[in-house]
Amino acid sequence: MRIVSTVPSITELLYDLNLEEEVVGITKFCVHPNHWYRNKTRIGGTKTLNVQKIIELKPDLIIANKEENVKEQIEELSKYTKTIVTNIKTVEDNYKLIDLVSKNTNRSEEGKVLCEKYDKVLYTIAQHKVNCTAAYLIWEDPIMTIGKGTYIHSVLNLCGIENVAKESIRYPTISMDELQEFKSDMILLSTEPFPYKEKHVQIYKKQFPHTKIMIVDGELFSWYGTRLINSLDGIISFLTACNNRVN
Repeated sequence: MRIVSTVPSITELLYDLNLEEEVVGITKFCVHPNHWYRNKTRIGGTKTLNVQKIIELKPDLIIANKEENVKEQIEELSKYTKTIVTNIKTVEDNYKLIDLVSKNTNRSEEGKVLCEKYDKVLYTIAQHKVNCTAAYLIWEDPIMTIGKGTYIHSVLNLCGIENVAKESIRYPTISMDELQEFKSDMILLSTEPFPYKEKHVQIYKKQFPHTKIMIVDGELFSWYGTRLINSLDGIISFLTACNNRVN
């Protein structure tokens, strides 16, 4: 089988399903695992796929995502080979994703093992969950946060963190005044898609002297599939830091 992944999270899942030889194409954003990023054929970005290069790879299966890929490009590719379009909105959806991908890549047993590991991860996170509110920022100028219906929102809930942005819009733009009105316990500055740095922490500390400001690893919150399994220690460290800063 020859497989092309058009999403970083799915590439990581394919690796964890032991599909080293089968995966022939990944995007330029598929940085995990590193040796795949260095050695596999890159087929463009998630929203700028090189359709012709993918066709030339002659894949038997392409695995895409509704939100991360461009509909027209995936529809064009589906004319040439079997294409699966995933749609992940909650942490519970990871079970269905692992099951779907493992069954379509002849890795059903490996998929069952990963789901068992995922059960244990969710249980462990539940034992460390916090009780606080937060604004989770993904972009600067304009400021953008995350609303309901996003995977990030679901991960925050899993951690016991109430997302103060309750809009049904998935990624709403907000003003600094609106951010003030939230009166959240914490403001979380994600490392992706906007690369928040320590200098941004200092800027927000001046604006919100009584609010805890933290830079968080965007991969922990936005990468679905097996990311929570592979980064459990990171999540626990984050929750410990939340407890230390809020209490």
